[in-house]
Amino acid sequence: MEDTINKGLKKGIEYKIGRKWRSWSRRVVHQDNCHMMRIDGMEQSCWANMPPELLREVLIKLENSESEWPKRSNVINCAGVCKSWRDIMKEIVKIPELSGKITFPISVKQPGPREDVIKCFIKRNRTMQTYHLYLSVTDALADNGKLLLAARKCRQTTCNDYIISLQANEMSKGCSAYVGKLRSNFLGTKFTVFDSQLPQSGVKMMKSCSAKISGPNQVLPRVSAGNYAVAHISYEMNVLGSRGPRKMLCVMDTIPDSAIRLGGVAPTPTELPISRSELFPMLPLFRSKSNHVEDNLSTALTSPTPGSLILKNKSPRWHEQLQCWCLNFHGRVTVASVKNFQLVASPEDGPPGPEHEKVVLQFGKVGKDVFTMDYCYPISAYQAFAICLSSFDTKIAC
Repeated sequence: MEDTINKGLKKGIEYKIGRKWRSWSRRVVHQDNCHMMRIDGMEQSCWANMPPELLREVLIKLENSESEWPKRSNVINCAGVCKSWRDIMKEIVKIPELSGKITFPISVKQPGPREDVIKCFIKRNRTMQTYHLYLSVTDALADNGKLLLAARKCRQTTCNDYIISLQANEMSKGCSAYVGKLRSNFLGTKFTVFDSQLPQSGVKMMKSCSAKISGPNQVLPRVSAGNYAVAHISYEMNVLGSRGPRKMLCVMDTIPDSAIRLGGVAPTPTELPISRSELFPMLPLFRSKSNHVEDNLSTALTSPTPGSLILKNKSPRWHEQLQCWCLNFHGRVTVASVKNFQLVASPEDGPPGPEHEKVVLQFGKVGKDVFTMDYCYPISAYQAFAICLSSFDTKIAC
């Protein structure tokens, strides 16, 4: 029965979508609005009319059996059949915090598991100035993993931008796969992580953001995607110079410091935002002519909030035999580099507790242009990737 459904599912998807199918497409999995009508035409097919109890049982067995990539792509295919299948799959598939698995595109914005880590690796292309984040599917330090995110470095006069996308071939702020960016200052010592969606509900835009009338009854705000600052990263001068590790501090503006404690909760988004190009395909896309408005907006929306989670790099220990500074990466890092780091929570007041000893994010070199990245609760893959990108940037003052 399950094989018959899989064959019919594959045939139906190929017939309906053809070469335009993308397993990470937000049109298929995450949106229930206007652009979902293209896929929901299959809702009247025989697959949508299956008994709900039988359908749920089959989909549960499929989700349990296809637990690893690339076979897990069948779970996404099921969510793309019709709305009824999609709703059931969204109920069955657990968030990374509970399952430790990354399935849908929104998973890269959700916190990692509490009791385990999600192992990833980053490949750097020096020529193209691109960075690709992969999910490790084996225990090898660098294998052919599942692509999660991609970033491209864009040099500007006074700063550098790293545009982050869900697709490796679409890395621009105007594309539908855009999820955020990282911006550095001129010295490469301070960074701001921007998100393409509101970090919390109830946030209002600044009055200085102008709007453009595109029709008799249509007004579009002149605000480009990725205006919401969710984290700030800073590097300090190292007294040991190039011989010692960098000192870094990460302020996670949208995560409370209580998230690392027992029973603490970190924000967990459930849907990716719909880009204006998808909502208004026939209308022009208006963009700000200057980054000044964008910077003002992000500062006003996410000014530092008391009680935010602060991450700091774990202090290394001096190894007498090796005559160097060392950290225990548990075999996940094999090449010494100033870029290697481990982040732990910094206690606000009082002595550190056991929760402040737990490594939330570790990043290290294993090859010429290959680096491992392991993260866990309460940060997401997107936040971890952005922090690691800051380590790649040129540091003039440290």
